[in-house]
Amino acid sequence: MTTRLYTHPIYLEHLTPAGHPERPDRLRAVERVLADEAFDALDRQQSPEGDEATILYAHPADYVEMVRSRIPAEGIARIDSDTSASPKSWQAAVTAIGAANAAVDDVFAGTADNVFVASRPPGHHAEKSTAMGFCLFNNAAIAARHAQRKHGVERVAIVDWDVHHGNGTQDIFWDDPSVLYCSTHQMPLYPGTGAKDETGAGNIVNAPLAAGTDGDVFRDAFLTRILPAIDDFQPDLIIISAGFDAHHRDPLAEINLVEDDFDWATAELLGKADRWSNGRLVSLLEGGYDLQGLAFSVGAHVRRLMKG
Repeated sequence: MTTRLYTHPIYLEHLTPAGHPERPDRLRAVERVLADEAFDALDRQQSPEGDEATILYAHPADYVEMVRSRIPAEGIARIDSDTSASPKSWQAAVTAIGAANAAVDDVFAGTADNVFVASRPPGHHAEKSTAMGFCLFNNAAIAARHAQRKHGVERVAIVDWDVHHGNGTQDIFWDDPSVLYCSTHQMPLYPGTGAKDETGAGNIVNAPLAAGTDGDVFRDAFLTRILPAIDDFQPDLIIISAGFDAHHRDPLAEINLVEDDFDWATAELLGKADRWSNGRLVSLLEGGYDLQGLAFSVGAHVRRLMKG
C-alpha cells in the first residue's frame, strides 16, 4: 500500500484566541507522532496551494467574499462566537482545500492508494453560507465535488466520525443523491443537528450516540447503519471526515472511544473502498482537542491506512 500524507507549515499560522481548543498545537502533536520510524514508509508531500475557484463547488461567491473580507491584517478577528481568522487564515484554508483536492487526484491517478490530509482549519461545520464550529470552508464537500467535476465520478460517500455532527456537509448535500453522507456523533451536543430522521434525499444517514457511549456501541452503529448504507450506495470514492474528538480523553465531548476503535473503523472503510471504489479512499483531519488522544488516534488511523 502507498499512503500519502499531505501537510504544510501554513496550517500552523491559522491562529485562534488564547485557550481556544482548535489551536496550532493540534497539528504539532500529529506531526510528532507521524515522525516515528513506524511511519517511515509514508509518502510525505507538501500540500499544494488550492485553486480558489474550487471553493465555489460548495459555497456561493458572496459567502466566499465575506470570509475573505473578514481576514484581518493583524491580530485575530471573530467570524462567529467560536470561529476566528488571523492574517494567514485565508492561505491556510485555501491550502487545506488544495490538499484535499490533490488527494482526490492522487487516488484516481493511482499515485497513492489512499491519502491522509493533516490540515487546519477543519471544515465539516461550514454550511453553504455559514462559517461556524471553527470551520471556514467545507474541505470534504469541495473534494467530493472536485471528484465529480474533474474525474467524472457518479457517487461519493463521505463518512464522518467526528464527535460533532457535520451539519455543514449535511447542509451542502441535503438534496443531492449523488453524495452519501454518513455520520456518527454524540447527541445532544453542538451543533444540535444529526437526528436519525434527518435523511435528506435518502442520502443522509445519521447514527447519533448517547453520552457515555463506548466502542461497542460505536462499532454497532457502523455495522448496522453506516456500512450497509455504503454497500447500498456503491460509491466510486470514500472520503473520511476524520475527527478524533470521540476519544475518551477529549474535553469537548463524552464519547469513550480508544485508538483501537479508530483503527477498526478505518479497516472497515478500507474494506468498503476495496469492494466498491477500487481502493480509493481520502481521509481529512477534522476535530480532536486532547493532544495525546489526537496524536495516538491519528497514529492508529494512519498505521491502518498504510497496512490496508
